[in-house]
Amino acid sequence: MRRDSRRDSGAASDVAPSTTNARDMIGEIENRSTHLLAIKSDVETQGEFIRFLIKEVENAAFTDIEDVVPFVKWLDDELSYLVDERAVLKHFDWPEQKADALREAAFGYCDLKKVESEASSFRDDARQPCVSALKKMQALFEKLEHGVYNLSRMRESATKRYKVFHIPTDWMVEAGYVSQIKLASVKLAMKYMKRVSAELETVGGGPEEEELIVQCVRFAFRVHQFAGGFDVETMRAFQELRDKARSCHEHFQNQQQQKFICRSTTPC
Repeated sequence: MRRDSRRDSGAASDVAPSTTNARDMIGEIENRSTHLLAIKSDVETQGEFIRFLIKEVENAAFTDIEDVVPFVKWLDDELSYLVDERAVLKHFDWPEQKADALREAAFGYCDLKKVESEASSFRDDARQPCVSALKKMQALFEKLEHGVYNLSRMRESATKRYKVFHIPTDWMVEAGYVSQIKLASVKLAMKYMKRVSAELETVGGGPEEEELIVQCVRFAFRVHQFAGGFDVETMRAFQELRDKARSCHEHFQNQQQQKFICRSTTPC
């Protein structure tokens, strides 16, 4: 009796969810059917267009990665007219592996180029707090590190595929675009050290000064290891920082000694 009464009391409230669920299912079926009909329509009406794109991809051969980028952009723009790229293209003999490799190379190169440009164009604003400026330079360097690391992970397998599909690989080697990224990191280290050198003139010695110097030396060491060395200009900035650190340390010691002498004799 209890089970029956529960069913009876809930019968009215069960109608709405059931009706809603049914409507949802009908709507999903209709939407799915509409989508499938649109795919079928593209397969039937865009055949000539897709076969043209197939030939373009199959015949694509490049010697410069800079030429791959606009080709991939053009290809993606053309394919964007299809209602569902993957669903439509599977009905054709689409060169998926080559198209994906072209995209991978173009996007990988553009990502590296973007972060290298961001680091190279960085300008230290003296009006910005030192802590914020140093954090921004550290973040930029970590992007450079991450980009080179990702490239080194995929280099071996990607190079083999790219050569098969006539996609340039010279930008992936150490002497290629990576060298520009490492140079950008060296220039970033120079700006970092110059900012710290300027900050040391305003810091009143003590733990704060020491912490700033240690932080800078660690950053310089990371960049030095990553880039494989410093150029002349950055090395000069490092030497200036070293001299400034010594000078600040000596000045602080003299101040401490002077205070000690004052306490030991008469009030200063």
